[in-house]
Amino acid sequence: MDAAKGSKVAKTSHFGAVYACQAGREGEDARRERNLSGTIMHKFTRTLAAAAALAFIAAPAYAQSLNTGATGTYGQTQLRAGFEPDPFNVSVLGGGPIDMSEVNDSCVGFVATRASYTLRYTANVAEFPALYIGATSDADTTIAVRTPNNQWVCNDDAVGLNPMVAIENPRNGRYQIWVGRYGAENETAQATLFVSEVGGPAEEPTAGGEGGPSWALDPAYGTIELVAGFQPDPHAVEIAAGGGLDASSVGCVGWIAQAPDYRVNWTAGSGQLPLIFSVQSDADTVLVVNDAGGNWLCNDDTNGFNPVISIANPPSGQYDIWVGTYAQGDLQDSVLSVSEVYSGE
Repeated sequence: MDAAKGSKVAKTSHFGAVYACQAGREGEDARRERNLSGTIMHKFTRTLAAAAALAFIAAPAYAQSLNTGATGTYGQTQLRAGFEPDPFNVSVLGGGPIDMSEVNDSCVGFVATRASYTLRYTANVAEFPALYIGATSDADTTIAVRTPNNQWVCNDDAVGLNPMVAIENPRNGRYQIWVGRYGAENETAQATLFVSEVGGPAEEPTAGGEGGPSWALDPAYGTIELVAGFQPDPHAVEIAAGGGLDASSVGCVGWIAQAPDYRVNWTAGSGQLPLIFSVQSDADTVLVVNDAGGNWLCNDDTNGFNPVISIANPPSGQYDIWVGTYAQGDLQDSVLSVSEVYSGE
């Protein structure tokens, strides 16, 4: 090998050694970069996992227990703007284990997992610009409504201790309604849920002025839950007829008590049978009924001196009954009958 050729080989060998060294350094740098990237990705993955776990822990309790999709416990109905009777009433039990303040800051009270009632409403804002939803009860109740656009509307103590919401420009769709108890977890109370397009009850839930008969009071002889087709028919209860109030305050005759004598929470069926209230007594008695629509119905002397009230196509809801006497005086023995076929004759 000549000197020039040897010099060329030596230079090439030196370049190869330098290249190999550089390649080695580049390989080490690549490994370090890969290790660093892996460490960063591992930490990032752990961070995401921790964040996800935190988000799960921070999720509000109601999201796991409040069922906004289920049909109401006490049923559902479809109402179109202009519905009759107005208000639409239905008896429910308000209250439950879930604190509504954890659902929405504007809500209070304790409610059940499922809605109390489901309303499907077809609006006509031009004629009925507001929809009123509330409850009446002897207990301190609250109301919470989830509207068709998934907004919460809540109230407590709109009228005395009774709640009511006014939904302006109501939308078509499903309204999920909860009736709750204020400050009473896991306790329930009997309540009447109402839906109206004209407003809620007056401040004083009496009719005929101060001291008139009041459907808001507890009935003296009890309450019965009846469903269309009930047996035995008739359902009968003994009542001492009469009282110290003149029934003319609600457009009737006779003398009655302030509190109802009896209450029927009625669930209508698909049939065409009427709901018939009648009284049998040796005395001259009268009958006063506040029906599910809040209307006062009266009768005297249909069967001799005994009264009968027959309601065709009775809607579901609360019916409060007073058995009175035609003349003021002592209470009189009587039997109140509730039937779909029997009128006391």
